[in-house]
Amino acid sequence: MQLGQSPAGRFAADLATIWPKRERAGPLGLAVSGGPDSLALLLLAHEALPGQIAVASINHGLRPEAAGEVALVERIAAERGIPFMPITVSLAPGNVQAQARAARYAALARWAGEAGLGAVATAHHADDQAETLLMRLNRGSGLAGLAGVRPCATIAGSEVTLLRPLLGWRKAELARIVAAAGMTAAEDPSNSNPDFDRARLRARLAEADWLDPVQIAASAAHLGESLQALEWYAELDWHEMVMRDADAAGGLGFAYCANVPRVIAIETICRIIAALGGHASRTEAARAWDRLWAGENASLGGVLAVAGVEKVEKIGVTMRVWRFRPEPPRAAMN
Repeated sequence: MQLGQSPAGRFAADLATIWPKRERAGPLGLAVSGGPDSLALLLLAHEALPGQIAVASINHGLRPEAAGEVALVERIAAERGIPFMPITVSLAPGNVQAQARAARYAALARWAGEAGLGAVATAHHADDQAETLLMRLNRGSGLAGLAGVRPCATIAGSEVTLLRPLLGWRKAELARIVAAAGMTAAEDPSNSNPDFDRARLRARLAEADWLDPVQIAASAAHLGESLQALEWYAELDWHEMVMRDADAAGGLGFAYCANVPRVIAIETICRIIAALGGHASRTEAARAWDRLWAGENASLGGVLAVAGVEKVEKIGVTMRVWRFRPEPPRAAMN
Protein backbone atom coordinates (compact mmCIF):
# COMPACT_ATOMS: atom_id res chain seq x y z
CA MET A 1 0.00 0.00 0.00
CA GLN A 2 1.34 3.43 -0.91
CA LEU A 3 2.16 5.84 1.89
CA GLY A 4 -1.02 7.61 3.02
CA GLN A 5 -3.30 5.38 0.93
CA SER A 6 -6.36 3.98 2.70
CA PRO A 7 -7.37 0.32 2.34
CA ALA A 8 -10.38 1.43 0.28
CA GLY A 9 -8.14 3.55 -1.94
CA ARG A 10 -5.81 0.62 -2.43
CA PHE A 11 -8.77 -1.62 -3.27
CA ALA A 12 -10.13 0.91 -5.79
CA ALA A 13 -6.72 1.07 -7.49
CA ASP A 14 -6.42 -2.72 -7.62
CA LEU A 15 -9.93 -3.00 -9.04
CA ALA A 16 -9.27 -0.36 -11.70
CA THR A 17 -6.27 -2.36 -12.90
CA ILE A 18 -8.40 -5.38 -13.78
CA TRP A 19 -11.73 -3.61 -14.41
CA PRO A 20 -11.12 -0.15 -15.89
CA LYS A 21 -13.87 2.39 -15.28
CA ARG A 22 -14.49 2.80 -19.01
CA GLU A 23 -15.43 -0.92 -19.23
CA ARG A 24 -17.96 -0.90 -16.42
CA ALA A 25 -21.53 -1.39 -17.58
CA GLY A 26 -23.30 -2.11 -14.31
CA PRO A 27 -22.83 -2.58 -10.56
CA LEU A 28 -20.20 -4.90 -9.12
CA GLY A 29 -21.65 -8.09 -7.66
CA LEU A 30 -19.87 -9.57 -4.65
CA ALA A 31 -19.90 -13.23 -3.66
CA VAL A 32 -19.91 -13.09 0.15
CA SER A 33 -19.94 -16.21 2.28
CA GLY A 34 -19.71 -14.56 5.69
CA GLY A 35 -16.08 -15.59 6.17
CA PRO A 36 -13.43 -12.96 6.98
CA ASP A 37 -12.08 -12.70 3.43
CA SER A 38 -15.42 -12.05 1.75
CA LEU A 39 -16.62 -9.73 4.52
CA ALA A 40 -13.48 -7.66 3.97
CA LEU A 41 -14.32 -7.60 0.25
CA LEU A 42 -17.78 -6.28 1.11
CA LEU A 43 -16.42 -3.56 3.42
CA LEU A 44 -13.75 -2.43 0.96
CA ALA A 45 -16.10 -2.38 -2.03
CA HIS A 46 -18.84 -0.56 -0.08
CA GLU A 47 -16.40 2.22 0.81
CA ALA A 48 -14.72 2.38 -2.60
CA LEU A 49 -17.92 2.04 -4.69
CA PRO A 50 -20.82 3.43 -2.63
CA GLY A 51 -24.16 2.63 -4.22
CA GLN A 52 -22.50 0.62 -6.98
CA ILE A 53 -22.41 -2.89 -5.51
CA ALA A 54 -24.75 -5.81 -4.84
CA VAL A 55 -24.18 -8.89 -2.69
CA ALA A 56 -25.10 -12.56 -3.03
CA SER A 57 -24.56 -15.30 -0.48
CA ILE A 58 -24.84 -18.97 -1.40
CA ASN A 59 -26.04 -21.87 0.75
CA HIS A 60 -24.68 -25.14 -0.66
CA GLY A 61 -26.71 -27.21 1.78
CA LEU A 62 -23.59 -28.92 3.11
CA ARG A 63 -23.53 -27.60 6.70
CA PRO A 64 -26.32 -26.75 9.16
CA GLU A 65 -24.58 -23.45 9.94
CA ALA A 66 -24.83 -22.24 6.33
CA ALA A 67 -28.31 -20.72 6.66
CA GLY A 68 -27.15 -18.64 9.62
CA GLU A 69 -24.12 -17.45 7.65
CA VAL A 70 -26.35 -16.30 4.78
CA ALA A 71 -28.53 -14.47 7.33
CA LEU A 72 -25.41 -12.80 8.75
CA VAL A 73 -24.43 -11.47 5.33
CA GLU A 74 -28.00 -10.33 4.68
CA ARG A 75 -28.03 -8.33 7.92
CA ILE A 76 -24.65 -6.69 7.18
CA ALA A 77 -25.78 -5.77 3.67
CA ALA A 78 -29.12 -4.39 4.93
CA GLU A 79 -27.38 -2.20 7.50
CA ARG A 80 -25.49 -0.56 4.62
CA GLY A 81 -28.35 -0.38 2.14
CA ILE A 82 -26.71 -2.88 -0.21
CA PRO A 83 -28.98 -5.00 -2.46
CA PHE A 84 -28.80 -8.63 -1.33
CA MET A 85 -29.65 -11.96 -2.93
CA PRO A 86 -29.72 -15.25 -0.99
CA ILE A 87 -29.08 -18.25 -3.24
CA THR A 88 -29.55 -21.94 -2.46
CA VAL A 89 -27.98 -24.56 -4.74
CA SER A 90 -28.37 -28.32 -4.98
CA LEU A 91 -25.33 -30.48 -5.61
CA ALA A 92 -25.11 -33.49 -7.90
CA PRO A 93 -23.40 -36.65 -6.65
CA GLY A 94 -19.62 -36.81 -6.96
CA ASN A 95 -16.67 -34.74 -5.79
CA VAL A 96 -18.33 -32.45 -3.23
CA GLN A 97 -15.88 -29.55 -3.49
CA ALA A 98 -15.84 -29.62 -7.30
CA GLN A 99 -19.64 -29.84 -7.46
CA ALA A 100 -20.00 -26.98 -4.99
CA ARG A 101 -17.65 -24.79 -7.00
CA ALA A 102 -19.43 -25.50 -10.29
CA ALA A 103 -22.87 -24.88 -8.77
CA ARG A 104 -21.68 -21.71 -7.06
CA TYR A 105 -20.29 -20.11 -10.21
CA ALA A 106 -23.30 -21.13 -12.30
CA ALA A 107 -25.59 -19.51 -9.72
CA LEU A 108 -23.48 -16.34 -9.63
CA ALA A 109 -23.62 -16.10 -13.43
CA ARG A 110 -27.44 -16.39 -13.39
CA TRP A 111 -27.67 -13.76 -10.66
CA ALA A 112 -25.40 -11.39 -12.58
CA GLY A 113 -27.52 -11.71 -15.70
CA GLU A 114 -30.83 -11.23 -13.89
CA ALA A 115 -29.56 -8.29 -11.83
CA GLY A 116 -27.80 -6.53 -14.71
CA LEU A 117 -24.41 -6.58 -13.01
CA GLY A 118 -21.28 -5.42 -14.81
CA ALA A 119 -19.09 -8.11 -13.19
CA VAL A 120 -18.87 -10.45 -10.20
CA ALA A 121 -16.00 -10.38 -7.70
CA THR A 122 -14.79 -13.06 -5.31
CA ALA A 123 -12.45 -12.72 -2.33
CA HIS A 124 -9.54 -14.92 -3.44
CA HIS A 125 -6.37 -13.46 -1.93
CA ALA A 126 -2.60 -13.95 -2.03
CA ASP A 127 -2.59 -16.83 0.46
CA ASP A 128 -5.21 -18.67 -1.63
CA GLN A 129 -3.16 -18.13 -4.78
CA ALA A 130 0.05 -19.34 -3.11
CA GLU A 131 -1.71 -22.49 -1.90
CA THR A 132 -3.11 -23.14 -5.37
CA LEU A 133 0.27 -22.77 -7.07
CA LEU A 134 2.07 -25.04 -4.59
CA MET A 135 -0.65 -27.70 -4.77
CA ARG A 136 -0.49 -27.73 -8.55
CA LEU A 137 3.31 -27.82 -8.58
CA ASN A 138 3.04 -30.91 -6.40
CA ARG A 139 0.69 -32.48 -8.97
CA GLY A 140 2.92 -31.78 -11.96
CA SER A 141 0.46 -29.32 -13.51
CA GLY A 142 1.20 -27.56 -16.77
CA LEU A 143 1.28 -23.83 -17.38
CA ALA A 144 -2.51 -23.44 -17.36
CA GLY A 145 -2.68 -24.94 -13.87
CA LEU A 146 0.36 -23.12 -12.51
CA ALA A 147 -1.10 -19.76 -13.54
CA GLY A 148 -3.55 -20.27 -10.66
CA VAL A 149 -6.72 -18.24 -10.53
CA ARG A 150 -6.76 -15.28 -12.90
CA PRO A 151 -7.43 -11.72 -11.68
CA CYS A 152 -9.90 -11.28 -14.54
CA ALA A 153 -11.69 -14.13 -16.28
CA THR A 154 -15.12 -15.20 -17.49
CA ILE A 155 -17.43 -17.53 -15.58
CA ALA A 156 -17.53 -20.83 -17.48
CA GLY A 157 -20.58 -21.24 -19.67
CA SER A 158 -21.43 -17.55 -19.57
CA GLU A 159 -20.24 -14.12 -20.66
CA VAL A 160 -20.09 -12.79 -17.09
CA THR A 161 -16.81 -11.14 -16.10
CA LEU A 162 -15.27 -12.66 -12.98
CA LEU A 163 -12.90 -10.47 -10.96
CA ARG A 164 -10.50 -11.27 -8.12
CA PRO A 165 -9.30 -7.87 -6.91
CA LEU A 166 -7.71 -9.14 -3.66
CA LEU A 167 -4.94 -11.32 -5.11
CA GLY A 168 -2.34 -8.87 -3.83
CA TRP A 169 -3.74 -8.89 -0.27
CA ARG A 170 -2.77 -11.17 2.63
CA LYS A 171 -5.44 -13.05 4.53
CA ALA A 172 -4.26 -11.43 7.77
CA GLU A 173 -4.76 -7.94 6.28
CA LEU A 174 -8.34 -8.79 5.40
CA ALA A 175 -9.01 -10.21 8.86
CA ARG A 176 -7.80 -6.95 10.43
CA ILE A 177 -10.23 -4.94 8.28
CA VAL A 178 -13.14 -7.09 9.52
CA ALA A 179 -11.97 -6.87 13.15
CA ALA A 180 -11.63 -3.07 12.89
CA ALA A 181 -15.27 -2.92 11.79
CA GLY A 182 -16.28 -4.78 14.96
CA MET A 183 -17.53 -7.81 13.07
CA THR A 184 -17.26 -11.47 13.96
CA ALA A 185 -16.89 -13.49 10.76
CA ALA A 186 -18.16 -17.00 10.20
CA GLU A 187 -15.58 -19.78 10.10
CA ASP A 188 -15.95 -22.79 7.80
CA PRO A 189 -14.50 -25.84 9.60
CA SER A 190 -13.52 -27.41 6.26
CA ASN A 191 -10.81 -24.73 5.98
CA SER A 192 -8.86 -26.52 8.71
CA ASN A 193 -10.02 -30.09 8.04
CA PRO A 194 -6.90 -32.22 7.36
CA ASP A 195 -8.97 -34.50 5.13
CA PHE A 196 -8.59 -31.82 2.44
CA ASP A 197 -5.27 -31.27 0.63
CA ARG A 198 -5.58 -27.50 0.78
CA ALA A 199 -6.12 -27.47 4.54
CA ARG A 200 -3.03 -29.65 5.10
CA LEU A 201 -0.94 -27.39 2.88
CA ARG A 202 -2.30 -24.29 4.64
CA ALA A 203 -1.15 -25.67 7.98
CA ARG A 204 2.35 -26.34 6.62
CA LEU A 205 2.59 -22.88 5.09
CA ALA A 206 1.71 -21.32 8.44
CA GLU A 207 4.81 -23.03 9.87
CA ALA A 208 7.09 -21.88 7.01
CA ASP A 209 7.51 -18.18 7.78
CA TRP A 210 10.34 -17.94 5.22
CA LEU A 211 7.81 -18.38 2.40
CA ASP A 212 6.13 -15.18 1.20
CA PRO A 213 2.63 -15.86 -0.19
CA VAL A 214 2.52 -12.45 -1.91
CA GLN A 215 5.68 -13.28 -3.89
CA ILE A 216 4.41 -16.79 -4.67
CA ALA A 217 1.17 -15.21 -5.91
CA ALA A 218 3.26 -12.81 -8.02
CA SER A 219 4.96 -15.83 -9.60
CA ALA A 220 1.53 -17.22 -10.47
CA ALA A 221 0.72 -13.88 -12.11
CA HIS A 222 3.91 -14.10 -14.20
CA LEU A 223 2.94 -17.61 -15.23
CA GLY A 224 -0.49 -16.27 -16.14
CA GLU A 225 1.14 -13.76 -18.49
CA SER A 226 3.13 -16.61 -20.05
CA LEU A 227 -0.10 -18.53 -20.54
CA GLN A 228 -1.60 -15.51 -22.31
CA ALA A 229 1.37 -15.48 -24.68
CA LEU A 230 0.94 -19.19 -25.33
CA GLU A 231 -2.77 -18.71 -26.03
CA TRP A 232 -1.95 -15.86 -28.44
CA TYR A 233 0.44 -18.07 -30.42
CA ALA A 234 -2.06 -20.94 -30.34
CA GLU A 235 -4.69 -18.64 -31.84
CA LEU A 236 -2.23 -17.73 -34.60
CA ASP A 237 -1.41 -21.41 -35.13
CA TRP A 238 -5.12 -22.24 -35.50
CA HIS A 239 -5.72 -19.59 -38.14
CA GLU A 240 -2.51 -20.12 -40.13
CA MET A 241 -1.79 -23.86 -39.87
CA VAL A 242 -5.20 -25.57 -39.56
CA MET A 243 -7.27 -26.06 -42.71
CA ARG A 244 -10.65 -27.60 -43.35
CA ASP A 245 -10.22 -31.03 -44.89
CA ALA A 246 -13.50 -32.58 -46.07
CA ASP A 247 -13.47 -36.28 -46.91
CA ALA A 248 -14.94 -37.84 -50.06
CA ALA A 249 -18.40 -37.89 -48.51
CA GLY A 250 -18.16 -34.23 -47.53
CA GLY A 251 -17.67 -34.94 -43.83
CA LEU A 252 -15.91 -32.29 -41.78
CA GLY A 253 -12.25 -32.78 -40.97
CA PHE A 254 -9.12 -30.71 -40.40
CA ALA A 255 -5.55 -30.88 -41.67
CA TYR A 256 -2.99 -29.51 -39.23
CA CYS A 257 0.47 -28.47 -40.41
CA ALA A 258 2.32 -29.18 -37.16
CA ASN A 259 5.31 -26.88 -37.00
CA VAL A 260 5.20 -25.24 -33.57
CA PRO A 261 6.56 -26.21 -30.14
CA ARG A 262 4.70 -29.03 -28.42
CA VAL A 263 3.07 -26.81 -25.79
CA ILE A 264 1.39 -24.67 -28.47
CA ALA A 265 0.40 -27.67 -30.60
CA ILE A 266 -1.37 -29.16 -27.57
CA GLU A 267 -3.66 -26.11 -27.44
CA THR A 268 -4.34 -26.40 -31.18
CA ILE A 269 -5.12 -30.12 -30.93
CA CYS A 270 -7.62 -29.43 -28.12
CA ARG A 271 -9.29 -26.80 -30.30
CA ILE A 272 -9.48 -29.15 -33.30
CA ILE A 273 -11.08 -31.85 -31.17
CA ALA A 274 -13.64 -29.35 -29.85
CA ALA A 275 -14.41 -28.14 -33.40
CA LEU A 276 -15.20 -31.74 -34.33
CA GLY A 277 -17.63 -32.10 -31.44
CA GLY A 278 -15.34 -33.91 -29.02
CA HIS A 279 -13.45 -33.04 -25.87
CA ALA A 280 -9.85 -33.68 -24.89
CA SER A 281 -7.85 -32.58 -21.87
CA ARG A 282 -4.41 -31.09 -22.32
CA THR A 283 -2.93 -34.31 -20.93
CA GLU A 284 -4.74 -36.37 -23.57
CA ALA A 285 -3.72 -33.93 -26.30
CA ALA A 286 -0.11 -34.17 -25.12
CA ARG A 287 -0.17 -37.96 -25.44
CA ALA A 288 -1.70 -37.64 -28.91
CA TRP A 289 1.05 -35.18 -29.92
CA ASP A 290 3.71 -37.66 -28.77
CA ARG A 291 2.22 -40.41 -30.93
CA LEU A 292 1.68 -38.18 -33.96
CA TRP A 293 5.19 -36.73 -33.75
CA ALA A 294 6.51 -40.29 -33.79
CA GLY A 295 4.47 -41.00 -36.94
CA GLU A 296 1.75 -43.01 -35.19
CA ASN A 297 -1.99 -42.40 -35.37
CA ALA A 298 -3.89 -41.30 -32.28
CA SER A 299 -7.49 -41.44 -31.07
CA LEU A 300 -8.94 -39.00 -28.56
CA GLY A 301 -12.28 -37.40 -27.77
CA GLY A 302 -14.07 -39.40 -30.47
CA VAL A 303 -11.65 -38.13 -33.12
CA LEU A 304 -9.08 -40.08 -35.15
CA ALA A 305 -5.81 -38.25 -35.89
CA VAL A 306 -3.69 -39.65 -38.74
CA ALA A 307 -0.01 -38.79 -38.90
CA GLY A 308 1.68 -37.98 -42.18
CA VAL A 309 4.41 -36.01 -43.94
CA GLU A 310 3.64 -34.15 -47.15
CA LYS A 311 4.45 -31.08 -49.17
CA VAL A 312 2.24 -28.14 -48.25
CA GLU A 313 1.46 -26.36 -51.49
CA LYS A 314 0.77 -22.89 -50.13
CA ILE A 315 4.23 -22.64 -48.59
CA GLY A 316 6.11 -25.16 -50.76
CA VAL A 317 7.64 -26.99 -47.79
CA THR A 318 7.49 -30.65 -46.79
CA MET A 319 6.37 -30.98 -43.19
CA ARG A 320 4.29 -33.00 -40.77
CA VAL A 321 0.59 -32.83 -41.66
CA TRP A 322 -1.87 -34.46 -39.30
CA ARG A 323 -5.46 -35.10 -40.41
CA PHE A 324 -8.32 -35.17 -37.93
CA ARG A 325 -11.79 -36.64 -38.51
CA PRO A 326 -14.56 -37.98 -36.29
CA GLU A 327 -13.99 -41.66 -35.63
CA PRO A 328 -16.35 -43.89 -37.61
CA PRO A 329 -19.04 -45.59 -35.54
CA ARG A 330 -18.02 -48.97 -34.30
CA ALA A 331 -19.86 -51.97 -35.69
CA ALA A 332 -22.40 -53.41 -33.27
CA MET A 333 -21.49 -56.79 -31.85
CA ASN A 334 -24.00 -59.63 -32.07
